[in-house]
Amino acid sequence: MSAELDTVIHAPNRLQMCCMLAAVDIVDFATVREALDVSESVLSKHVKTLEEAGYVKVSKAASDGRQRTWLSLTAPGRKALKTHLAALKAMMANVPET
Repeated sequence: MSAELDTVIHAPNRLQMCCMLAAVDIVDFATVREALDVSESVLSKHVKTLEEAGYVKVSKAASDGRQRTWLSLTAPGRKALKTHLAALKAMMANVPET
């Protein structure tokens, strides 16, 4: 297999989050939390892991009179996701149809 799985992205919630972020420029933390159906603390841990890897950018801005957290997938994050998905597709190509 030419492409390798990315252990940072591979966790189901992080993979789902990266796929969600790949489809948009920026999304607020609450929207991601609701989509993944996880607590704020669980999502925060996943965001921190992706941020430390350089895959996600976190920004804060006031909106409707309160501070909101925004997430976006970085260029390295998009590249890592593309490589990870290619590895998954290569693995799936070896699975016989049933």
